[in-house]
Amino acid sequence: MTDRYAVFGNPVAHSLSPAIHAAFARQTGQDLAYEAILAPRDGFAAALRAFAAAGGSGANVTLPFKEEAWRLADARSARAEAARAVNTLRFDAAGLFGDNTDGAGLIADLCRNLGFDLSGRSVLLLGAGGAARGALLPLLDQSPARLAIANRNAQRAAALAAEFSARLPAKGRVRLDACGLDALGAEAFDLVIDATSAGLAGAPPVLPGGLFSRDSLAYAMIYGQPAEAFLAFARAHGAARCADGLGMLVEQAAESFHLWRGVRPETASVIERLRERSA
Repeated sequence: MTDRYAVFGNPVAHSLSPAIHAAFARQTGQDLAYEAILAPRDGFAAALRAFAAAGGSGANVTLPFKEEAWRLADARSARAEAARAVNTLRFDAAGLFGDNTDGAGLIADLCRNLGFDLSGRSVLLLGAGGAARGALLPLLDQSPARLAIANRNAQRAAALAAEFSARLPAKGRVRLDACGLDALGAEAFDLVIDATSAGLAGAPPVLPGGLFSRDSLAYAMIYGQPAEAFLAFARAHGAARCADGLGMLVEQAAESFHLWRGVRPETASVIERLRERSA
């Protein structure tokens, strides 16, 4: 019997997840079907339970339901607890198990696909919302020399830095700090990650131009046209390399697939095909 999976979101018609998981299933010989489900903004829990009752085996969760999925989960992974958001659910006899694979997808894309070694580097994370929260612990686990959080609301950035500072080992050498976007100076970082939602409105966050050096990587956690405003700004201000989050999307999907099926699909060819399709 074919196992059923789905991605829940609102909106969700644009999602690439069905195509990605169909490619993974073909590649690994797994018998599964994967669909996109538009859940009412006030009816996610009911839609999820209906899918599970109808024989669903698991689900991905995208905006705006990740925090609600975290609350609904009966058990959660450590990385989901740190993120306070769930993007992957597995249905089993014990109930709903929630995980967050976004950070793992980001690290896989940065380190494996883009060949960027985070150890000892300086990292600027723009934003203090759910996307930034989900990325923080995986980034810190890579032992950068410094990780700075900058947000339009400086207090939110400071609160996030304080919370995650408590998770660092006492002997840890990562410098974790925070500031408002308006307090950023001309200091250049090795890696600048845009985890804000500004690109969805077609504009980059308001930034000084001195954040990028000839060796800097600018990375947008979103992909496609919404990422372009930030990446165009980075290119215009000297970033050596620019990348959007398409690779992260595929890598986090592979992590979800592994949680559900126990096999890890190859991702490079899937990323390449999606790039070609969107060109």
